[in-house]
Amino acid sequence: MDLNAQVKKAGFLQRLKDFPSKLKDGVTKRIKDVRKLGKDDPRRIIHSIKVGLSLTLISMLYYVRPLYNSFGVSGMWAILTVVVVSEFTVGGTLSKGLNRGFATLIAGALGVGAVHLARFCGHKGEPIILGILVFSLGAAATFSRFFPRIKQRYDYGALIFILTFSMVAVSGYRTDEILVIAYQRLSTILIGGTICILVSIFVFPVWAGEDLHKMVANNIFKLANSLEGFEGEYFPSSEKTSKETNSWVREYKSILTSKSTEDTLANLARWEPGHGRFRLRHPWTKYLKIAGLIRQCAIHFEILNGYVLSDAKAPQDFISKIQEPYSIMSREAGEALKVIAKSIKTMSRYNVCVNTHIKNSKNAIENLRLALKLSFPETEKDLLEIIPVVTMASTLIDIVNYVEKISEAVEEFSGLAHFKETLDQKLPPELGQHQLLHKGTVKPVLEGDNEEEYNSSPHVVIAVHDEQPPTVNEKNVNVGAEKTTVVVV
Repeated sequence: MDLNAQVKKAGFLQRLKDFPSKLKDGVTKRIKDVRKLGKDDPRRIIHSIKVGLSLTLISMLYYVRPLYNSFGVSGMWAILTVVVVSEFTVGGTLSKGLNRGFATLIAGALGVGAVHLARFCGHKGEPIILGILVFSLGAAATFSRFFPRIKQRYDYGALIFILTFSMVAVSGYRTDEILVIAYQRLSTILIGGTICILVSIFVFPVWAGEDLHKMVANNIFKLANSLEGFEGEYFPSSEKTSKETNSWVREYKSILTSKSTEDTLANLARWEPGHGRFRLRHPWTKYLKIAGLIRQCAIHFEILNGYVLSDAKAPQDFISKIQEPYSIMSREAGEALKVIAKSIKTMSRYNVCVNTHIKNSKNAIENLRLALKLSFPETEKDLLEIIPVVTMASTLIDIVNYVEKISEAVEEFSGLAHFKETLDQKLPPELGQHQLLHKGTVKPVLEGDNEEEYNSSPHVVIAVHDEQPPTVNEKNVNVGAEKTTVVVV
């Protein structure tokens, strides 16, 4: 017993001795976590300051005597509103603020009406009528929350409607100053919501629409980097290290779990007023269509990555025969994705450049099919060895098809979002030469009507047809008129 007591005492003293160092380590770790959280997104610190500013302003309802005499203890509803309504983005604050304001107004009016209606039924009939109304409206409002559209945009408003109507209707049975109470609560809630909205919009605003816009563009960039990483991972070269390509290949993984964030941002963005490059009725739902295609493309990357990490490898001579079309296909599709991401980020059209890269990747697909036919093995053993490579080719072709679908969706979106036209699109040299060869005519200068003079004339006329830049306005796009330059040689 004495030995056990001595061991326990020694353990307690050791823990007591180690406590200051452990406390110091714990505090240091928490400080590092806080600093990291602030560095990752400094807007979080600004949002915290904005909420503190809103609470300080709304507290004036208590600190200033004339305001306190007007609203009394109902000023607490304003403080509660600020705490509940303040959200990180402008869209979130507007969504909750407007839902709370309109729900309180409608529910308060119906509650006062229900109290006055119930009083016509006498003292005995009043609680029965109020109970029926509370049950009916409460049940109906609760059931409405199951509708997807209401659940998505007005769920908080329906909840506040149930709360406010029930409180006004039930409390009105025991008090005669129901109108005064309803007026004070409605006024303080509107004041609190208004202060939150004004602070959110005018003090370092955080726009949900802008976050969604950047997120979709960055996800397309991640797909492009993953395609480049695939080329370097499966066909390693000395230019790129395995560590670099491995990190690029994994970039697509964050896209697979981004749906809930995109849906939330798109829903909040629809509440926001026009700001910056985004007009009042910006097509926010189109971002979800593009994001869905990006996610489906990323799923194919997951399949492709499984084959890249597989230990089963095709014969080296077979890989060398298909390496070039593989590389061109992935490289051109990746370049197309980068141009699409740039188009979204800058809100500019780069259709010609995107279509050129997609066309090149499709040509590489045809070359790959031809290479597979020419290199098709004769024995069953060799056939089993190249099955993973053929499956990878099929998956990569599906990815190219999804890149084309993403391009079409972005092109449709660019028209609705009024992307600006880019007149200085950089085309590949071979495309420019190809077009130049089809933009001129060469004719001899005729000095007579007979065939001999036609053939023996020493001069020729070179007519170069050049297209003028298209003129762009808000409603239509006019294709540029041809300008002809005639040179006599």
